[in-house]
Amino acid sequence: MANGPVTMRDRVEDAGLAAGLGLLRGLPYAARVRLAGRAMVALSGPLGLRARMRENLAHVLPDLPAAEVAALERAVPDTIGRVFVEEFSPDGLDRMARASDFGGDGVAELEEARAAGRPVIIASGHIGNYDAYRRALLQRGFDVGALYRPFNNRAFDRRYRAVMERGGGQMFARGRAGMAGMVRHLRAGGVLGVLHDQHMDRGAELRFFGKPAMTATSAADLALKYDALLVPFYGIRKPDGLHFDLITEAPIPHTDALTMTQALNDSLEARVRAHMGQWIWTHRRWKTRRRKARRAAG
Repeated sequence: MANGPVTMRDRVEDAGLAAGLGLLRGLPYAARVRLAGRAMVALSGPLGLRARMRENLAHVLPDLPAAEVAALERAVPDTIGRVFVEEFSPDGLDRMARASDFGGDGVAELEEARAAGRPVIIASGHIGNYDAYRRALLQRGFDVGALYRPFNNRAFDRRYRAVMERGGGQMFARGRAGMAGMVRHLRAGGVLGVLHDQHMDRGAELRFFGKPAMTATSAADLALKYDALLVPFYGIRKPDGLHFDLITEAPIPHTDALTMTQALNDSLEARVRAHMGQWIWTHRRWKTRRRKARRAAG
């Protein structure tokens, strides 16, 4: 994780990434984003991303035609490359967020919560560019913080956090110190952004694409504990590859943490099915099946 001193390896890896980003910054924003997407497509095979995508798709969508799988092997790395460069081009991403459509069934309740000083937890997954939505909220005067998992490379983590906090907003790293800041933020009526679509060993075994998927219930737990609105949100990339549909769905009703978290999974699944190439199919989202298979074999 990102606690502790920066190692020499951290510095070397971060310097390489910084050099690549520096070269890209010499290009106009649109060309920079498109080139980053193409570069990641070219690298996706050697990096093992295509093999992992095929594995995940075969697990949850075994009947998907080969032509669609091949198309996703290009579209998903393109999304990864674009998002990475967009995160490190905050001025350009701010412009895209400002020029994008912002709407959805939950916008009015989001505004009402702000007026009432009620905390809000906005939840999404690694689809489109979630940060475009966060930036749109900041532009509209919302007090937005985000919970994130620190990168193993400490130097890169510092770089990432600094660029994410440009223009406002706070980043709360998972861990004791981050949790304390996050709680203060919620108690003050702030908005907290979380991404809930990665495997969580200590999560609940819920369903995603009809398969067991260990899922963190923390967003729902916090919503119940602090009487926060729990709102699914999405930054879906438009066909031009640069702008977004920034969508605020209706809030999830308060019931219990498992029911609410399953509702978040269902919401995300619907968006992924509608925009298959915009979700990061490279995550090891369904690790549960491998652990069970090992137990059965042993």
